[in-house]
Amino acid sequence: MSRISAVFAALNQKKALIPYITAGDPDLGTTLQLMHTLVDNGADIIELGVPFSDPSADGVVIQRAATRAVERGISLRNVLQVVSEFRQTNTTTPVMLMGYLNPIHRMGYAEFAQAAAAAGVDGVLTVDCPIEEISALNQHLKPAGIDCIFLISPVTPPERIQAIAQEASGFVYYVSLNGVTGAANLDVAAVAKQVALIKQYVPLPVGVGFGIRDADSARAVAAVADAVIVGSRLVQAIEDHPKQETTAVAAIVKELNQAVQTAV
Repeated sequence: MSRISAVFAALNQKKALIPYITAGDPDLGTTLQLMHTLVDNGADIIELGVPFSDPSADGVVIQRAATRAVERGISLRNVLQVVSEFRQTNTTTPVMLMGYLNPIHRMGYAEFAQAAAAAGVDGVLTVDCPIEEISALNQHLKPAGIDCIFLISPVTPPERIQAIAQEASGFVYYVSLNGVTGAANLDVAAVAKQVALIKQYVPLPVGVGFGIRDADSARAVAAVADAVIVGSRLVQAIEDHPKQETTAVAAIVKELNQAVQTAV
């Protein structure tokens, strides 16, 4: 059982909180501190963004963070190094990488899977790699014990959800609305309907992200999903509070965790 699967099994009826930060923003040292801060304040799984020069699935907040990290020269290997450093003192909290296929392709799928496993990575989400092409990567991730995580959108048809179910492990990530990260207009009733549909085809927990920005929206989504994923608000807080990033992030994650744990 992977660390991600173990977390969901241990939660039982409770829901997971999965916060996102961009690796290398503002720097790798702060990223490591933030990872520990996330855990200390209630994160069940950490989603760590791999900076990329063309983050097309992300809204302007995360785009700016990726740009800042890329301009500082942060690479996929740097991200793996910070995960390895995190693992020196935390061997239990799952870490999943969220990013784009190009850096992985350039490293080589086999080398990446081996390096990621050695660093302590538990899951990989490549947002721009379609299900039709994921097997080339997943054939290396699976033997390395790394979960392959997929996005499912409000317009993903049932036959495609079934195809995703054949490759996915750990959990699946439901995008709560059409658009990029940080978008608004969250419709919880629509989310509940789609989560129920996904569960007809996918025997995995369903995490929900995009559009969750505060305790109320986190609580509402936790009531209908297995995990709540929050990114843009945290990344914005990091941008807004230079030199005080950990304090700002700690307060938000603590608030979100309390909301998720009181969902009914």
